[in-house]
Amino acid sequence: MKKLIILGGSGIGMIAASIADELGDYEVCGFLNDVVPVGTQIGKYKKIEVVGKTEDIEYYIKQGYYFFIAYVGLQNEKATFKKIERLEIPNDQFASLIHPTAQFPKEYCKIGNGVLMAPLVQLSPDTTISDNCILLANSFVGHDTFLDKFAHVATNGVVGANVYGGKAIHIGSNSTIREKIKIGNYALIGAGSMVLKDVPENSVVVGNPSRILEVRE
Repeated sequence: MKKLIILGGSGIGMIAASIADELGDYEVCGFLNDVVPVGTQIGKYKKIEVVGKTEDIEYYIKQGYYFFIAYVGLQNEKATFKKIERLEIPNDQFASLIHPTAQFPKEYCKIGNGVLMAPLVQLSPDTTISDNCILLANSFVGHDTFLDKFAHVATNGVVGANVYGGKAIHIGSNSTIREKIKIGNYALIGAGSMVLKDVPENSVVVGNPSRILEVRE
């Protein structure tokens, strides 16, 4: 069985751990977390230990472990993305965690390394899901859409056809992205938003129809 280290902790980290357990291909060996002290047990029911910090990742890479990155920026997507890029994890040591109920036409989509698809995710043909994307439960991605590295689509998010989603974007729960929209790198789409216009890089948009709340540095 492959040994798996998850970068993160509660929330997305526990979702990743639960899918890994259900798939049965990986032994979840613990979290690397820079906030919670080493030795802390994370999880209300099943407990998973924090075994180190991200500075310890070189050891686990050399030992042949697999990795899943469960970071979601929310406060600063750009900084989170840059932190992840500096880790230099080899592509063949990323674990893709795709729940058995996720539906996608396998010969008609391109899916990168280290991707998570939670229960009941659905993809249309000719979608591209790049490395380390996270698609949470019941999310949908329409045909001919491209999601760049570390893009996140939260629960019940709907991404229409022919959408371009940039690096490390976050699409909030119950949001809808109209077809043929471009979402710039590091943008954050607030929960429940209806996006009808292109979204600039580094911006936060909210509402129905969505409006720009702020543009971050």
